[in-house]
Amino acid sequence: MEYPLSDEHRMFRDTVRRFVDEEMIPHEMETCEGGELKPEWREKFHARARELGLWKMEVPEEYGGVGADLVSLVIVWEQLGRTVAVPSRGLGGIMGPQVRAPLYELSDAMKERYLYPVLDGDRTACFAQTEPDAGGDPGGMRTTAVRRGDVYVINGTKRFITDADTADFCQLLAATDREKGSRGGISMFLVDMDAPGLKITARYDTMMGDAPCELHFDNVEVPATQRIGEEGEGFSLGQRFLAHGRLKHGARGVGTAQRCLDMMCEYAQARSTFGEKLANRQAVQWMIADTYVELQAARLMVYNTADRAAAGEADRTDGFIQKMYADELGFRAADRCLQIHGGIGLTTDMPIERFWRQSRSFRITEGPTEIMKMVISRNVLREYR
Repeated sequence: MEYPLSDEHRMFRDTVRRFVDEEMIPHEMETCEGGELKPEWREKFHARARELGLWKMEVPEEYGGVGADLVSLVIVWEQLGRTVAVPSRGLGGIMGPQVRAPLYELSDAMKERYLYPVLDGDRTACFAQTEPDAGGDPGGMRTTAVRRGDVYVINGTKRFITDADTADFCQLLAATDREKGSRGGISMFLVDMDAPGLKITARYDTMMGDAPCELHFDNVEVPATQRIGEEGEGFSLGQRFLAHGRLKHGARGVGTAQRCLDMMCEYAQARSTFGEKLANRQAVQWMIADTYVELQAARLMVYNTADRAAAGEADRTDGFIQKMYADELGFRAADRCLQIHGGIGLTTDMPIERFWRQSRSFRITEGPTEIMKMVISRNVLREYR
């Protein structure tokens, strides 16, 4: 049931797979510390990424990048999803600086200040949407941006903002008309992290090993020229970034499920209990069979969505479906793998517990499963009206 990749895509997949198998997996338990790549491994992996043509794959050619197609990106995301050698969020920057799509839509002057320094690796950005009372429900956003002449005055709190403590600026979503909610009431701004009134008020140590931050905005003044797009377009601009991220979720879930399946099968055939291989136990066989079947479905979903999106045919529901299914599968596969390995799987000497923790978090971030289902069901029911 392999998705029909082109010869070029298959060759590219094999190249990236060898990179992961030969240079990442053998060292994966020693490459990260505190949720980040150790400097020596970052240097090594980044150098190899440049050699293999992975560097700036997501950056359009007109800005000095590869401008890779979505299927090629999914291939990389899937293969990197098979290892814990790189951080789960950001993937260790293996593909170069992370540039969120709205930055390409800035004016020439703003590109000089924000986009090009990010592309050159001189500045970094974070994305600030989630709030204490508005995570999966952006319409309930309470951080406000009130225009006063040539500036917007921003007040509110953002929570669980990844990389906020190291970023130079944030791409902020704030309500410019709370009555409209996400339908025309949210705008996007670029806010320098050293702006007066902007403070990091908390850091949250998570079970994934990272530490996202809480940001507090107290009468932070931002020039109107630092609004991206028109007033009220912020939610749709943010969705472009999140749609890309959801496809990454799906591909990563497929990679994790594949690695966990590999580990399940290898261990089940090597381990014996009560004089019998685990592979001969029906309970174990069913876990392997379920994972294998679900993996085939997930891979087809993810690659089909990438193909359709590249052709301009995929809609928001397609992205929700593949994210929900693959994220859930990644966690189920890690959980089954952990169960089959028993006590040894609980140790930090093996990557299984890390796959388990990371995959559990993906069922929440960039759209919880329950919200995915809510939107999917809403769209399905429209077909019966």
